[in-house]
Amino acid sequence: MAGSSLLKEMKKTFLFHAIAAHFSNGLIPVSVLYLLLTLSTGSIYFEHTVEHLILIVILAIPVSFISGIYDWKKKYRGAKAPIFIKKIRLSALLFLLCISAVTIRLSIPNIMTLHGIEHWLYIILLFSMLPVVTLLGHYGGKLSSQPKPPQKP
Repeated sequence: MAGSSLLKEMKKTFLFHAIAAHFSNGLIPVSVLYLLLTLSTGSIYFEHTVEHLILIVILAIPVSFISGIYDWKKKYRGAKAPIFIKKIRLSALLFLLCISAVTIRLSIPNIMTLHGIEHWLYIILLFSMLPVVTLLGHYGGKLSSQPKPPQKP
């Protein structure tokens, strides 16, 4: 009986968008941590972890975005409030930054052993994702702490 009520409670409170958003937003800081380990140790193995993490993130961002759009339309009736516009723009920016970093990394597998403009651009792209996910989380937190609008009958 207790297990059944726990599952019912989980189903009632399950927030797919929050899970999808936290997934990618958690992997980006970890990828930057591994980038810092790469820069400080010179170990290519740490950078391979960065590559794998950003590849996962590039797959997770669209899931988070689509689930966010769905929630926005369902819970907030697609209200054109500035917070939603900011989140949509930040999500698009995050996807662009991630696509750019992945493109560079896959095009130039030894990017971390080079010291040209592509090397620094790759590093800047990875670091620039941090403030974007921070702002996305900040705005998401503001939304989740506000009361929901009344639902249609």
